[in-house]
Amino acid sequence: MDRESIIEGGDLSTSLLKESGGGGGSSSATCGVVISTFVAVCGSYVFGSAVGYSSPAQSGITNDLGLSVAEYSLFGSILTIGAMIGAIMSGRIADYIGRRGTMGFSQIFCILGWLAIVFSKVSWWLDLGRLLVGYGMGLLSYVVPVYIAEITPKNLRGGFTTVHQLMICCGVSMTYLIGAFVTWRTLALIGTIPCLVQIVGLFFIPESPRWLAKIGKAKGCEAVLQRLRGANADISDEAAEIRDYTETLQRLSEGSIFELFQWKYAHSLIVGVGLMVLQQFGGVNGIAFYASAIFVSAGFSGSVGTMAMVVVQIPMTLLGVLLMDKSGRRPLLMVSAAGTCLGCLLTALSFFLQDLQQWKDGTPFLALVGVLVYTGSFSLGMGGIPWVIMSEVFPINMKGSAGSLVTLVSWLGSWIISYAFNFLMNWNSAGTFFIFSTICGSTVLFVAKLVPETKGRTLEEIQASMNPFSTR
Repeated sequence: MDRESIIEGGDLSTSLLKESGGGGGSSSATCGVVISTFVAVCGSYVFGSAVGYSSPAQSGITNDLGLSVAEYSLFGSILTIGAMIGAIMSGRIADYIGRRGTMGFSQIFCILGWLAIVFSKVSWWLDLGRLLVGYGMGLLSYVVPVYIAEITPKNLRGGFTTVHQLMICCGVSMTYLIGAFVTWRTLALIGTIPCLVQIVGLFFIPESPRWLAKIGKAKGCEAVLQRLRGANADISDEAAEIRDYTETLQRLSEGSIFELFQWKYAHSLIVGVGLMVLQQFGGVNGIAFYASAIFVSAGFSGSVGTMAMVVVQIPMTLLGVLLMDKSGRRPLLMVSAAGTCLGCLLTALSFFLQDLQQWKDGTPFLALVGVLVYTGSFSLGMGGIPWVIMSEVFPINMKGSAGSLVTLVSWLGSWIISYAFNFLMNWNSAGTFFIFSTICGSTVLFVAKLVPETKGRTLEEIQASMNPFSTR
């Protein structure tokens, strides 16, 4: 990913820099900003629906096509391979063809992928479709929050960019819900609807003004800003700010990915990469991809269980959005990680009691409670905050390289867990969740000892607080 895009997209948190007021620009959301954001987050919904698809579809696909555990694990996890490729390429593509162009480009792959799944008769065709959807998802995971961050006024940027995470959650939840009532082929066909909505919507929204400024189209940048801020808004200050910002970035020398491994960046690297490793190896994608199978293994209804997850996920994600700038990153992360630890522990206990043939009537409900506690707790903080902190702890000239490395680590961890999960469950269901619980518990200690509080602090203040650590 390129330096400029990562820096501009660093606002995919609720507050990369809490810039209320200041500079120019309108302080209210115009119709143009709202519509543009809605079209962009259709891509976030596609992301969520792709992640959520493999859970409700598992029994139908394995029965209809006769897939083994290994074959279905490959189908579920290959999404993350495609996403890894897409995420690595996303910054360059977004710079060459623009933010709008990249969103449209990604949806072509998503639609082709969903259609390949709809018409598949053999496992390799399924895998190809899932890989294509994953590639499109990888592009979208980067370009959607970047686009939103670049079109919204400073004082509203935090709230608007968190809609990206919320819509991913909605995509997962609605796919669980719809999947309880329709076949896996119909569910894949439904997956193309938000793709088509975004493609059509892209014809009615403007390109990012920052991207236009970056490629030298100053007049186009000002015209788009005027359209986004309203006909009567004074955009002169904001336009000058974007111009100065672009010129500053062009003067900076970008650090290579190998430069990250210097002692002076040790604290930032440990925090940024460590949070991603702990986030993924805490089991989130195993539980999200195969939730229905977990409930069935525990003796509970898969469809009822996934619908209960829907009820929990969205409100908890909203609560996390509201609390992030009030409670701070560290407290919310520790509460969230402690909750995921408890959820995994309860689920592990349920499977352990089943193995001992004890409390047969209660263990399915114990597993349900455990998964719901895990899902709600993860949505509260562990889902989004590691990405927020990653965007805040690296120096400005290292954000591009850091973004590439952290994204690669995240998707690689996601693939390992999503592929290995079914094998782990066949080995020992209770043991699998005990392992996840231990990792989640370790996350609490990691945050308490190493992660700095970044709420309400400038990047310079954050760097100053981390430098003493790196120079000892």
